[in-house]
Amino acid sequence: MFADFLKRLTAPAPEPLDDSGARLALTALLVRIARTDGEYAREEAEQIVRIVSRRYGLDQAGADALRREAEVLEDEAPDTVRFTRAIKEAVPLDERTGVIEAMWQVVLADGQRDDEEDALVRLAANLLGISDRDSALARQRVAGDG
Repeated sequence: MFADFLKRLTAPAPEPLDDSGARLALTALLVRIARTDGEYAREEAEQIVRIVSRRYGLDQAGADALRREAEVLEDEAPDTVRFTRAIKEAVPLDERTGVIEAMWQVVLADGQRDDEEDALVRLAANLLGISDRDSALARQRVAGDG
């Protein structure tokens, strides 16, 4: 189903994604962060729907459909680096902190921080050109303690 999309992501020099491709890649990255600890909690899936609904102006049905597509893509996708590279090409630097905030929202949705989730956010932040400090500030904003 996503063979062409995955082929574009895994190309040696991938072309920038269009808006719908960037949406799908970001949502799949959020699904990946939610699944990292081995438990894809209902709260995490609901948080993903809220994030993509707000970020892209989607209604509930559209946000649910995007999340379901992203779940399938995440199952088939090879690695986080390629997702992140596609997002980096599609999202301007000044908006990438919002990507990290969205990732922290998913990590914190189930009320637990997991070392594997933290490591994935750190990797993604680094690949997106976001410093550890800015990632920590994004986490604090999301958690309401900063």
